[in-house]
Amino acid sequence: METVLALLVGVLVAAAVYLMLARNVLRFLFGLVLLGNAANLTIFIAGRLTPELPPLVPEGLAAPAGQVANALPQALVLTAIVIGFGLLAFTLVLVYRGYQTLGTLDSDAMRVAEPADTTDGTP
Repeated sequence: METVLALLVGVLVAAAVYLMLARNVLRFLFGLVLLGNAANLTIFIAGRLTPELPPLVPEGLAAPAGQVANALPQALVLTAIVIGFGLLAFTLVLVYRGYQTLGTLDSDAMRVAEPADTTDGTP
């Protein structure tokens, strides 16, 4: 099962890189989301997929009894999902506002802060 998920992470990263190389800012954003999901899946796989019991400590014991699942990767992935959603919401609003202002989603056409090229050499 871990091999299949590792291959899925590879496919997600490849698709993310393909989308992030496009000039369209919205495609770049979707690639960023895919890359975040691939990182979350990598962290989840690194915690070992085990059919063990939940990591609960019985009353009166200092440590869990027997084999339990690792809760740290699950907590890290949950935190990363929340942060990723906040980043997605912010960047979607930023892209929408940029489209309203500039009228395009092409990153090469969004060069407002850079001076225009002149052919006669004057600034």
